[in-house]
Amino acid sequence: MTFNTLSVLGLGYVGLPTAAVFASRGVDVIGVDTNAAVVAMINRGEIHIVEPDLGELVKSAVAAGKLRAATKPEPADAFIIAVPTPFTDDHKPDLRYLMAAAESLAPVLKRGDLIVIESTVPVGATQSVSERLAQMCPHLSFPHNSEDADIHIAHSPERV
Repeated sequence: MTFNTLSVLGLGYVGLPTAAVFASRGVDVIGVDTNAAVVAMINRGEIHIVEPDLGELVKSAVAAGKLRAATKPEPADAFIIAVPTPFTDDHKPDLRYLMAAAESLAPVLKRGDLIVIESTVPVGATQSVSERLAQMCPHLSFPHNSEDADIHIAHSPERV
C-alpha cells in the first residue's frame, strides 16, 4: 500500500501535531476541522494551541506546500480521525464527534483507502464506524463483513 496523501480529521492537541509531523516528513497532508477560524489560522502557518515547537513545524510545512487545512474532507489515501470523545452526563463515551467525522468521509472514500481511528473509544466503536460507512457506501466493502475489504479500518488508541 502506498499512501501519497493523508487527511487528519480534527486539528486539536492530537490531530494538529500528527498532521504537522507527517507533513514535515514529506507527506502531502490535508488537515480537516469544522472550525473555519482554525482552518484559516493553519493555512496562514499559525497555530491555535500551545505546543512547544509546533508553530515552526506548521509554518514550515504550510510554506513547503505539504500541509493545508479544509473544513470538509477531500480525497486522500489514508485518513486519521483524531476528534474528541467526551463523556455524557451518565459517564458514557459520547461518540457523536467520531461518527460525524466518519460519516463525513463517505463522499470521498475509494477502494484501497485506510481509516485510522486515533480517538480514544470503547470496544465496538471501530465496528460501529465500519457498519455505518457500509450503509453510506454500498459500492464499497468494509472489514466487518469482508475479509478482502475495499476499505481498511484500524484503531490506534493512545490517551494523551
